[in-house]
Order: sequence, then structure tokens, then C-alpha cells
Amino acid sequence: MPLNETIEKLAAFEPTDLPVISLYLNTQADQHGRDNFDSFVRKEFKTKSQTFALRSPGRLSFDKDSERINAYLENLRPSANGVAIFACAGADDFFEAVELDAPIDNHKLYVYHQPHLYPLARLSDQYPRYAALIADTNAARIYVFGIGEKLREDVIKNQNVNKTQLGGWSQARYQRHIENYYLHHAKEVVDALDKVVREEDIQQIILAGDEVILPVLREQFSPYLRDRVIDILRLDITTPEHEVAKRTLEALRAYDARTDIQRVERLMDEYRSGGLGVVGVHDTLAALSIGQVDELYLSARLEEIHAGAEGMGKQLVSHNDLMADDNEATHKVKVADELVTRAKQTGARVTFIEDAALLNDIGGIGATLRYTI
Repeated sequence: MPLNETIEKLAAFEPTDLPVISLYLNTQADQHGRDNFDSFVRKEFKTKSQTFALRSPGRLSFDKDSERINAYLENLRPSANGVAIFACAGADDFFEAVELDAPIDNHKLYVYHQPHLYPLARLSDQYPRYAALIADTNAARIYVFGIGEKLREDVIKNQNVNKTQLGGWSQARYQRHIENYYLHHAKEVVDALDKVVREEDIQQIILAGDEVILPVLREQFSPYLRDRVIDILRLDITTPEHEVAKRTLEALRAYDARTDIQRVERLMDEYRSGGLGVVGVHDTLAALSIGQVDELYLSARLEEIHAGAEGMGKQLVSHNDLMADDNEATHKVKVADELVTRAKQTGARVTFIEDAALLNDIGGIGATLRYTI
């Protein structure tokens, strides 16, 4: 299942009074070739388990989940560099696990009344699905990368035409033949790229290839494809796949850094004009609560800025925090969790701004809106 679909499924989980475990682990092997998450899992499960009364429904659900998660971790895919597991035995044995080729930065365990989606959403933003086309005058490779792995590869191979095969032709006739051949090859490549982009719902394309075929290819691009090209690299058709993945991801990150500045400028323009923009925790959550948000902007350091649960008006929370009193006028929510979950529930796009300084003055949170009230 694509990661975005998994996130949407988790966002649809109904909040519960029973503990929901969200476990994030970096499963990369250490310098000795061994996993190093076992001690973290044992310690955290033991510590968190003791926060529930013995034989209480919460304790029984948590302990059952701990056992199931430990059993799952014994059979992880060896090539997985990260895993995210969500479980609540007391809620119809809810269990969802995602093994990833992309690494998760740090081990984290969250216990809340719903799945904690912020790290997974940020990972999805860091490793979006994108297409890379590498071509020369008789061959092309079209890759789709996402979440640290190759998701698809299409190869196009045509006959290589040279002067030996066309001996005796005039130079002008030979040149016309070559140009027609390149044009035919370019059209075939562009048709294949268009098919991949539409089937995979790709929003970003990176091109690479020799200086002869690239101009011919670009002339054949429709506006639909042209608008999705974010960079052109100098890579040869024989470049190894891992190098293509590395170089194109670097180009994607550089593009995101440039466009993050533009996004924040647009957000602030909308906010200052009193139009389609809000900033700060309270106003952004209020807009999310009524489905008003078009795109949510979050600092990549949001969990550091808003580390604990924060008080919110009762009208802004869909469910009380596990430690909140029903009679309190103000209830506590984990800001990062609430923002991402509500965005996914209402179809809002979530964009993480890697340069935290861009959003420092507004608490790391803002949103552009679909409509005003």
C-alpha cells in the first residue's frame, strides 16, 4: 500500500480511551551488522506499561500489544531501514506495520488515544514519489522513486543507427534520416513517460541525458509534463541505479529548499492581507476543524517546539487526552499529532518546511485556506 494511503487509513482511526501505541524504529544495522533497537523497545515498553493500573483495561491492551509487536519485530525484512508500528488490542485488535527502505532518524514510542502520524507524514514529505528520466539517442530508463526505494523502472531500447549502416548516403540525406530517427525515439520515450506519470500520479520529474537527445525530448513535452520538470542533470544512461537515486534525491531536496521560501512568502502574504491564510496553533487548528485548510505548513522541528500536550478549547478537540478531565473547559492535545491527523482527515496537503527559521515567528505552524468565513 502506498505510504500516503497508509497515513490516510491511520488518520481514520477513531480516538479511544485505550492506549494506542505508535512505535518508530531505525532498523539499520550498526557497524557490527546488528540491529540496536531491542534494548530501547524493552525499556520503553516496561516503563510505559507501569503507568497503567495492574489488570486495568488499558494495561491489558498495552501488554497484549507489546507482545504482538515484539513477535513482529523478530521477522523484519532484513533490508528494512525503518519500521513504524501502530497497535491497540482493545480496539478490535488494531494493528498496522510499515517497513521502510528509508531510515527513521530516531527510535520513538508514543502512547496516545490515536496513531501518532507526524514522523510518518514527515517521512512521506522527505521522500515523495517522483520520476527520473535518463536518456540518450537510442535508449532511455524511466524510474519512479519513493520512500528511499525504486518503485518502478521502464526501459526503452531502439536500434543504434550509425554511418556504417548508411554508407553511400549523401550528408544531407543522412542528417535528415538521423533527425527523423531521433524524433521517433523521443516521441516513444515521451509517450512512455507520460503514461508513467499519469499512472503513478507523479508531480515532479527530473531529466538527465546527453546533450543531443534532451532538446528533442523537451520539444515533445506537453504542458502537463513540462510543468512537472524540476531539474535537468548531467547523468549518463549507464549511470548505476543507486547513483541515479542519490543524485536525483539531492536535486529534489534542493528544489524543495528553494520552493519552501516561496511557499512561506505566499502564506505570509495571505495572512497579512487578511485573506486566505492563518498562522499559529489555535487558528490553524480551528481552520482544520471545519475543513477550511488547503495546505498545512509545519516546521520540521515542530515536535521540538511543541514537545508536550497543550491546552486547547473544548471546541477544538475531537477527543480528550488520556489524562484530561472531562469536566475541564480546556483539554490537552499533542499539537503535531492533531495537526497532521486533521489535515489527512480533511484532504489538506501537508508540507514540512525544513528550514525551521522560516516559520519561527509564527510558532512553526501556518496554513493557506480554501475559503474565508
